Amino acid sequence: MRREVLGDAHVDRSLANQSAFDAGFQRYITEMAWGGVWTSDGLDRQTRHMLTIAILAALGREHELALHLRATANTGVSPAQIAEVFHQVAVYAGVPAANSAFAIAKSVYAEMGVDLDDV
Repeated sequence: MRREVLGDAHVDRSLANQSAFDAGFQRYITEMAWGGVWTSDGLDRQTRHMLTIAILAALGREHELALHLRATANTGVSPAQIAEVFHQVAVYAGVPAANSAFAIAKSVYAEMGVDLDDV
């Protein structure tokens, strides 16, 4: 599941950078998040991904937010849906959190070659 959502390149990079120090943590992430939560039947993958993105935006986790915005190419979450998610973030977590999230998304989508004028 981790590979399906984040892509082979990210997972391979994470595993290549793994050491004895963080091997247990990498195993924990794989088993609990990707093997447990992400594979649960309770939510479809797009909904789960939008929730993840909203939480990361609300918490100001910029690096992880950018990672998951890139992964929308794998989960089919559209830029229009992300804009709606960030409106929710603005109301429930604050305008500064949403403003930062929009800026990160614009940068990530530019890097991905996504034209945001067609959203």
